[in-house]
Amino acid sequence: MNNLNRRNFIKGAAVVAASASLPRFAIGSAHSSANSKLNVAIIGAGGRGRASINALVDENLVAFCDVDEVTAASTYKDFPDVPRFQDFREMLDKKEKEIDAVVIATPDHTHFVATYASMVFGKHVLTEKPLVHNVWQARTLRKAAKHFKVITQMGNQGHATEGIRYVKEWYQAGVIGEVDEVIAYNPGPRFGPDRSFQRPSTLPATSQPVPTHLNWDLWKGPTAPNVKYNEVYLPKSWRGFFQFGNGQLGDWACHTLDAPFWALELGMPTSVNVRNITEPWPGIVSKTSVVEWEFQREGRNPLKLSWHEGRKPEVNPTDGEVEWGDDFNMAMVGSKGVITHNARPNSPRLYPESYWQDFRKNLPEKKFDRIKGNQVDEWVRAIKGEGPMPGSNFEYSTRLTEMALLGVLAQKTGKGFTWESKRMQTDDAELNAYIKEPVRRGWGMGEELWT
Repeated sequence: MNNLNRRNFIKGAAVVAASASLPRFAIGSAHSSANSKLNVAIIGAGGRGRASINALVDENLVAFCDVDEVTAASTYKDFPDVPRFQDFREMLDKKEKEIDAVVIATPDHTHFVATYASMVFGKHVLTEKPLVHNVWQARTLRKAAKHFKVITQMGNQGHATEGIRYVKEWYQAGVIGEVDEVIAYNPGPRFGPDRSFQRPSTLPATSQPVPTHLNWDLWKGPTAPNVKYNEVYLPKSWRGFFQFGNGQLGDWACHTLDAPFWALELGMPTSVNVRNITEPWPGIVSKTSVVEWEFQREGRNPLKLSWHEGRKPEVNPTDGEVEWGDDFNMAMVGSKGVITHNARPNSPRLYPESYWQDFRKNLPEKKFDRIKGNQVDEWVRAIKGEGPMPGSNFEYSTRLTEMALLGVLAQKTGKGFTWESKRMQTDDAELNAYIKEPVRRGWGMGEELWT
């Protein structure tokens, strides 16, 4: 934080947040293109960020930011004229007037600071899933979206599919009756070199020289001031270290649990439990676990949602024809039938099989508008005033993410708890320390929205 521009940015952020900030638009301004394309900056130009870049090639790409020159190398090669930055705060400070919107595709632990900072500057934001790293950050981004009045979107692409709309339409039409159980299955983390999950030979991981192409201090972001560089964290295995990522559950719940969360209007659970944890390591995702959420629903039966990670659940078939438990990632179990889909809600179907064959001949009315293109297209159209607010906007996606993060909290601590949503607290003081994690000096953001 020795750089003057970055110091001024942090100070200015608090000032702007204390006022009723309105979005700044470069569209139609002196430095906007004649065809009013959107001016977009990318934070996290390599890795997952490249997918958003590919989806935005018809807009104006005006700035790239990445802390790793190697990860971003292909992007920089393909777009040599786009200005490059390592620190997103410097990018926002210097390119403020040229940016309409920002895509954030960094590791989980820096999602919040990059997103919030962009919103402070009045920029529309699309942030990859999971939206944040802890519950307080989720609540703060929901406040920020209302305060700064920008267009927001979480990058869980399944929410833009027709499949998720089928799930909600079928449920609302009473096709499977009342649902009081949801079962989800994920194959679980696969550990090994070049995979998304690794375990170091010792804990903590030994210190290694920082590669010249990497700004390690910026990569650590708001957390982990004392963690030394080790190649086990990068470029993608950070996800399995809870200090940086949210494990397999955090990675996939915003896909696999999106349909039941939306269709059943689940809200927040009242309790979360965890069992069947195998080979736990402090601070690192385990090989298997089962997480269970309990939801109390006014006027309806309580609902149980279970996430089986690394081991298939034992389930009962709906009839003798097809065992729906043989091949599914999500199952909404109703009194009359079952809706299942794969890891994303792209292709839902019904069981029992005989019910499905008849049902396909006379589908319920399509009640929800279909999205043209993907979640990035949906976001861009909303910014340009050509479409409604994106479906996975922060009013919705912060809640989906919070529900998932409560499961992650049970996984990483090995403890169950009750959840007092209004107070944003568990019944365990030790666990409450994870609800709002400490940040190192110079990285604090969002407190001003709570005063």
